[in-house]
Amino acid sequence: MTSVDLTGRVAIVTGSTSGLGARFAHVLADAGATVVVTGRRTERIAEVVEEIGRRGGTAHGVRLDVADPASVESCLTEVTERFGVPGILVNNAGIPDAQRAHKMPLELVDAVLDTNIRGPWLMATGVARRLITAELPGRIVNISSMAAYHYAGNGAALYATTKAALSRMTEALAVEWARDLINVNAIAPGVFESEMTDGMLARVGDIAPGFPRRRLGVPEQLDSTLLYLVSDASEAVTGTVIKIDDGQLPR
Repeated sequence: MTSVDLTGRVAIVTGSTSGLGARFAHVLADAGATVVVTGRRTERIAEVVEEIGRRGGTAHGVRLDVADPASVESCLTEVTERFGVPGILVNNAGIPDAQRAHKMPLELVDAVLDTNIRGPWLMATGVARRLITAELPGRIVNISSMAAYHYAGNGAALYATTKAALSRMTEALAVEWARDLINVNAIAPGVFESEMTDGMLARVGDIAPGFPRRRLGVPEQLDSTLLYLVSDASEAVTGTVIKIDDGQLPR
């Protein structure tokens, strides 16, 4: 998919200051998109923007806390006014729970729900509202997880629940916005190397030997699927969740 040309497209990637989100921002910029790097850590936003610029890409930073509705609206307004209506949204921001369900404090429950479900909903509907008003097509890619389809009872029940909701949200919004030429799809990664995964591995140890191919995924293995879903090649693909887990988990 290295031939994908996103020149002239504005793309927002939530949670793009590190991990998979940063990788997604680089991939879209390499394909020619004007990428809006977002997150809560302003110093990391600046670093990612600078890294993309050094590689010849175009990127701008906007602070965004997807758990804060005011921050979501402010981000979308700023992006639209400065760069135009975003035609690509990658809903990547998310947080784990890493606790047993019956031991989770309410504050953590709210944080996980607000970040993993309400935030992507507000971002998706905010972008779609602007696209529909401008009568423009768009591409929304939600980053779900294989946890939406397989949970082994090891302390991530709420995370799994939110990712299942995100996958269903993908299907429902795709139906609602099909007439508006807004494609909504999702990627459900298995266990990939990332900042979030590092924290899990620090708690439970190396889990790669337990997988059929005895390895974790690497972010580069998601590149082609992301580019496909935001490109013209996927014009008729909407409401689809693509599982990418290297055969790690049962179906």
